[in-house]
Amino acid sequence: MSEPNYITPVGLERITRELEWLQKSERPKVVREVTVAAAHGDRSENAEYIYGKKRLREIDRRMHFLITRVGHIQVVDPAQMQGEIVRFGATVTLEDAEGNEKTWKIYGEDEVSVEKGILSWKAPLARALMGRQPGDTVRYEAPGGVREFEVLAVKYEPQAPLEDGPISPLGSGNS
Repeated sequence: MSEPNYITPVGLERITRELEWLQKSERPKVVREVTVAAAHGDRSENAEYIYGKKRLREIDRRMHFLITRVGHIQVVDPAQMQGEIVRFGATVTLEDAEGNEKTWKIYGEDEVSVEKGILSWKAPLARALMGRQPGDTVRYEAPGGVREFEVLAVKYEPQAPLEDGPISPLGSGNS
């Protein structure tokens, strides 16, 4: 990985909590299940054993991925930023040609949630927005063709903290 992995403080907390959950809770649980399944004899036809070993490989692969990502993290706190120029951490309100407004937060690759209005700073729309300010018109190549938006507002705001409790893998749990 040649470039930094930009992330917000909440994104870093999410990754850290997921890694801790995998290391201290999920992996030990699956190891116990595999141990019990192995004690039942013939492993070649033991579905619990085969599935458990597969799950351990998935957990180890995910832990390796997260550890690698954490090694390249550069934390950027949107609450510490200001101005009206779009950069990492910005919350940007756009208007399309039909007058529809949409607000996007531009955060890290590990924080993307289109449903929650969070784009990666590497997404085509986010890249097109970088360096823009309110009043600018932005054109970018979307999967359905060229789209055009006007930048209505740019702000930098504090993030909501993560909910308490265990963190399951990204995309399936609290966030």
